[in-house]
Amino acid sequence: MKIVDVLASSGLTGFYFDDQKAIKAGAKHDGLAYTGEPMTEGFTAVRQRGESISVILLLEDGQMAYGDCAAVQYSGAGGRDPLFLANDFIPIIKDEIGPKLIGQELDSFRRLAGDMEDLKRPTGERYHTAIRYGVSQAILDAVAKARKKTMTEVICEEYQLPLVLEPVPIFCQTGDERYENADKAILKRAGVLPHGLINNVETKLGNSGELLLEYVEWLKKRVIELGDECYKPTLHIDVYGTIGLAFEDKTEKMVEYFAKLEQAASPLHLRIEGPMDAGSKEGQLQRIRELRLALKEKGINVEVVADEWCNTYEDIVEFVDAQAADMVQIKTPDLGGIQNTIEAVLYAKKYGIGAYVGGSCNETDSGGRTAVHVALAARPEQMLAKPGMGVDEGYMIVHNEMNRTLEILRYKESKKS
Repeated sequence: MKIVDVLASSGLTGFYFDDQKAIKAGAKHDGLAYTGEPMTEGFTAVRQRGESISVILLLEDGQMAYGDCAAVQYSGAGGRDPLFLANDFIPIIKDEIGPKLIGQELDSFRRLAGDMEDLKRPTGERYHTAIRYGVSQAILDAVAKARKKTMTEVICEEYQLPLVLEPVPIFCQTGDERYENADKAILKRAGVLPHGLINNVETKLGNSGELLLEYVEWLKKRVIELGDECYKPTLHIDVYGTIGLAFEDKTEKMVEYFAKLEQAASPLHLRIEGPMDAGSKEGQLQRIRELRLALKEKGINVEVVADEWCNTYEDIVEFVDAQAADMVQIKTPDLGGIQNTIEAVLYAKKYGIGAYVGGSCNETDSGGRTAVHVALAARPEQMLAKPGMGVDEGYMIVHNEMNRTLEILRYKESKKS
């Protein structure tokens, strides 16, 4: 089965592009928008609509395969590729990527995705991570359709992974509606929640961390009130470096604060993502490792999750090798080709570090569904419900794709016996 043509259409994502630098500097909410001037190159506003590109592969038997190019909400921040706007990149996909794909035999996802990953532009530069991400999704879908199998089966076969017929815990993120949306996640019995979007010291963390402490105590109370005896979700909160800002990056003070957070969350398990932002990968590796070791020495069981400056597959390998976090977020669009996410999960697990197939609220339904198949095959500790910040929609997309895939796979397995 060969690829006979390549199309590309502009699309919208499930959320927005946000200028993280401007928000950290104090940009204020104006309804859903933000006031103030953007500070990151390429942005025309602090918040602007998220854009995507659908890559459509036409196969010689008339089938069509799809993948969506998308970039994370905080594009251009923390060492990431710049803002991804559809009109800028559709010509590149049609004129430069398309001719390389047309005529390709759909015999191997790993080979084709690897070839696309290694392609260089006529200028010698690598293609934007969003392009590599979407094209690799389309290739995976195409190979699965050529073989008449699920994408999960293709990944398991090509990476020689066991087929595990159990769901992967789904992580719901609330956005700024961290109370109402946490209720939604609890009512739906999400395995992990709420992310929380704690990206400002004064308004969300508290100058002494008091606002986050109150929120964690409220979360525990709501889990008890709205849940049942069997429901014990993991609390996973992304603080965007604000704990480091509030406590002047002093490890001892942060450890004392983590002890308070652990007590507030108990008996629920707690993870804190991005506790500080050291401003560079080398600095982040050192600082987050120091914090992790100090927490272990004090017997504090709050897990530390790496996010900022841990963007590419190579970055993840460095963080894992340094044992610089308890868990790494594998931000699917930031890694480029989806094969890099698969390999990052397997690498982290091999060396005893938790793997989280994350990404962004600023992705699409197609990207969310593809991530399900990656998670079912590679078996990370959790995966993100995406796209969007509304909980209901992203959780539905990921949960339903996971359950329908598992039902298909169980059926197939039953026919073998």
